[in-house]
Amino acid sequence: MARPSDRLHDRARIHAQGGRGGDGATSFRREAHVPRGGPDGGDGGRGGDVVVVCDDSLRDLVRFSRRRKHHAGRGGHGGGALRHGATGETLVLPVPPGTRIVGEDGDLRGRSWELLAPGQRARVARGGAGGRGNKHFATATRQAPRFAERGLPGEEGWLALELKLLADAGLVGLPNAGKSSLLARLTRARPKVADYPFTTLSPVLGVLEGDERQLVVADIPGLIEGASGGAGLGHDFLAHLERTRVLVHVLDIGSATAAGIEAHPAADYETIEHELEAHDPRLAQLPCVLALSKVDLIGEERARAAITEWERRLGGRVPVVATSSATGAGLEALSRLLLQRVAESEAAEQHERADREAHPVVGAPAGGAADAGLAGAPSALVPESLAEHIVFRPAGDRGYRVERLGPRSFAVHGRGIELLLERFDIDNEEALAYLEARLRRIGVLKALEAEGFRRGDEVEIAGTTLRLKLQP
Repeated sequence: MARPSDRLHDRARIHAQGGRGGDGATSFRREAHVPRGGPDGGDGGRGGDVVVVCDDSLRDLVRFSRRRKHHAGRGGHGGGALRHGATGETLVLPVPPGTRIVGEDGDLRGRSWELLAPGQRARVARGGAGGRGNKHFATATRQAPRFAERGLPGEEGWLALELKLLADAGLVGLPNAGKSSLLARLTRARPKVADYPFTTLSPVLGVLEGDERQLVVADIPGLIEGASGGAGLGHDFLAHLERTRVLVHVLDIGSATAAGIEAHPAADYETIEHELEAHDPRLAQLPCVLALSKVDLIGEERARAAITEWERRLGGRVPVVATSSATGAGLEALSRLLLQRVAESEAAEQHERADREAHPVVGAPAGGAADAGLAGAPSALVPESLAEHIVFRPAGDRGYRVERLGPRSFAVHGRGIELLLERFDIDNEEALAYLEARLRRIGVLKALEAEGFRRGDEVEIAGTTLRLKLQP
């Protein structure tokens, strides 16, 4: 078995860019006995998308540490005889289950996705639209248009990727509590083991083999007091526990006694429990097993007394097992407990899911809780019935803003107007005339006139200065 990497790459930052759309073609029909063939320029193809796919064969984000910029293919240009350009090649980026993706800037700012099940897909950057060929601009008064649209750029921006482990059981405890040694004995994982705190600096996964199934067990780096507030990278470590089904609290009861110093196992236990609840109250409600570690240092009699004491202290709510990674004591019992607890947790989840499906919330959409707008909404807030054919159309703004820059200069701001300008070659007189006509129909020239615009004044759009020649 290959030795696992010393570091789990659970975070990455990449730049994703959809492919640019292909340009439309300026072409005219040319064939024998057709002296005045009309325009036949084809459309450009749409740019390729950047798609993220959940791949169950992956375990971390290491592939993104080697390459940070990812671009989808550009759409093909249109051709004569109404030939359309090919759609750009889609770029597929595989990520492991449990990956959360958040858009940080650019076109992707504010978007987020979470991929949990193998095969789930998310389009994180859409390819740009292809430009239309000159065939689309032929009219009764413009029968031979000598311009076409350019393709638009695809969406782009930086994405933050964060992996939250999808483990069945997670080992938690103070630094140097014996979690790595326990994982090495329970599974075939080979975490770093040494006699000093914070030996494990990133989560390590191992597979526990049962008679009928396997469990993924995660060794979470040691937590310290204040971890829920970020101390000792606590936020990063605790995040990996959010999707585990069972927690194994590893409590060292042997090291201090063997060294002849005063031990405080109760205080150590309370520290970890407090940090779990402070980070997320749901963690404190997860099924738990208490593993008393390093009992080979105190002897069998004191180990049995410790089990009795902790069972009394916890009121029988949490199973207690005395373990020793050195001698193997208690490991079989701990394995059986984990297999049992995980199976019980899965059965409870399936029962809850079946109950939700059998008793759906009245008024919820057919798509289930995943549908936008009602996801996670309290049942009291969902109306009992919805009237049919009600369409809400909130009034939006006009999508652009006019600004006076000087005596005879103005600026127009707005993403839609900027994209319209980007579609045309303004050095082409016909294209510029068409653009001006579009600005008039949209109402931009009327808004400019209200600010004092006159024919011949300069208009700046997206850093490009135009001198309009037509009467507004």
